[in-house]
Amino acid sequence: MQPDPCPPAQEVRFLDASLISAAPAPVVGYSTVIATTSRGLPILPRWCVWVQPSANVEPDRWERRWLTAVSSALTTWERELSVIQVDSPEKANVLIERRRPPRRRLSGSWRASNGSSQLQVAEVLRGRRWLLEPRVTVLVSPELRAPVLEATALHELGHAFGLWGHSHDPADAMAVSQRQVPVLQLTDRDRVTLRWVYGQDTRFGLPSSNPSAASVTDP
Repeated sequence: MQPDPCPPAQEVRFLDASLISAAPAPVVGYSTVIATTSRGLPILPRWCVWVQPSANVEPDRWERRWLTAVSSALTTWERELSVIQVDSPEKANVLIERRRPPRRRLSGSWRASNGSSQLQVAEVLRGRRWLLEPRVTVLVSPELRAPVLEATALHELGHAFGLWGHSHDPADAMAVSQRQVPVLQLTDRDRVTLRWVYGQDTRFGLPSSNPSAASVTDP
């Protein structure tokens, strides 16, 4: 029998770690704006993703629209990365929730967001091993047009999968702001930046030899 690629977490201990500016990097796509952590880039060789299911036995039209958009965005990332969808949050590194993100304060006023990604760093007991893992909660508002829903999910999943920074090219999926026509596919710049990120050394995904309780991060 093959081992479960996404075993449930038996215990989770969050660490006091947040995103920091990376050391100077060669210019590969928008690699120079990608943030890291004190333990390396928060990436994994395989991602276990939980998507919030419908609240009803049969999804209503709004839930169906949200689920379709998120599924399409996940499919796009699955072409580049190893992604496994799981049936419970305990198995997941990335949790995608159907709810409106909190408003953000920008330039002295509060603004609504279409989506957000919240990173935590954790030591997770899976089976008999403590592993260092990123834990990302992705919020995608259900109150959006279908193309904007998909573009938002695509962008926020980019953060979740390690692209913790924004491109200044509006054509990229990871652009700092969405264009009038939503971006629904990755560009070559998105892909080369992703490949650069996954070529860097990191401690994430490796056994944690000295697990210790710590406070929840606030990235």
